[in-house]
Amino acid sequence: MSRSAPHPLAQRLHWLRPLGRRIALSIPTLVLVVVVSFGLLKLAPGDLAIAMAGDAGAASPEYMDMLRRQYGLDQPVWVQFWRYVSHAARMDFGYSFRNSMPVLDLILDRIPATLLLVGSSVLLALVIGVSLGVWAAYRQGSWVDMLISSLSTLGFAVPLFWVGLLLIILFSVDLRWLPSGGYATTGLQEGFWATALDRLRYLVLPSFTLSLFYIAIYARIIRTSVTEVLHTEYVRTARAKGLRPGRILWRHVLRNSLLPLVTITGLELGTLLGGVVTIETVFSWPGMGRLAYDAVTYRDMNLLMGILFWSAVLIVAVNLALDFLYAWIDPRVEVR
Repeated sequence: MSRSAPHPLAQRLHWLRPLGRRIALSIPTLVLVVVVSFGLLKLAPGDLAIAMAGDAGAASPEYMDMLRRQYGLDQPVWVQFWRYVSHAARMDFGYSFRNSMPVLDLILDRIPATLLLVGSSVLLALVIGVSLGVWAAYRQGSWVDMLISSLSTLGFAVPLFWVGLLLIILFSVDLRWLPSGGYATTGLQEGFWATALDRLRYLVLPSFTLSLFYIAIYARIIRTSVTEVLHTEYVRTARAKGLRPGRILWRHVLRNSLLPLVTITGLELGTLLGGVVTIETVFSWPGMGRLAYDAVTYRDMNLLMGILFWSAVLIVAVNLALDFLYAWIDPRVEVR
């Protein structure tokens, strides 16, 4: 007796089971992030009471003891940890004394700016890096290939903050084409397109600076991958059939060459978020990176632990999406 065909709705929703399994497996990772970040911050010298006493200009022993009792810092470490975890499970990450607002509200206010910067940088790196890598692979051994390889090596070697400062000097100080920092023009109210164009002017320099390192990575990877794919049997067969070069590139070469790129994007995401701290500080971009820098400077531990947790959530979510993207690009891969 033959087995009945699966229901069409079940075929469309077959990805829900591996998605739920991956989300369940991500929970221990996030718990580990909370444990490690709490432990490391407790091992660091100083605490919230010292930072607040320094800001208030009073550091008497009585005042310090009062602050520690008020914020529960006089309790054993395991009591402090359990209280933090129990509150974090309810999405309560405490209060930022420096910014005078709840940590969660502060992070949610800064996440859009960071996502805009990271998303535009990755998109720019993909477009430029893939284009350069394909061009170098098709012109292998020529001066174009050597020039792109040399520029890629330079992209690895040059510090991003130094490039950002040079771009500020050139385009903001000397040419006065672009703003040197910030997120938007204060008080601008001229409609959607004027606001979008103004936001784009502020985004150009930090986005391009952050993307330079990843342009170099993507160009190298795509060059190697495309070179390998060009020598495969199915590409030679497609050429023998008389298919147009553009169709061969899009349907056969590029799609199979993007698989290593997806893998590297997931692996480099943590490094990308680390670079955001430097770029947002250089360009005064009001995102999570700048917020993390301020939290470290003022020892705002609640805020710093909240940033570490939500950064881990972003990394886990993007890697989960990349796993499904990998399976979509290569149907032979099954997400389990």
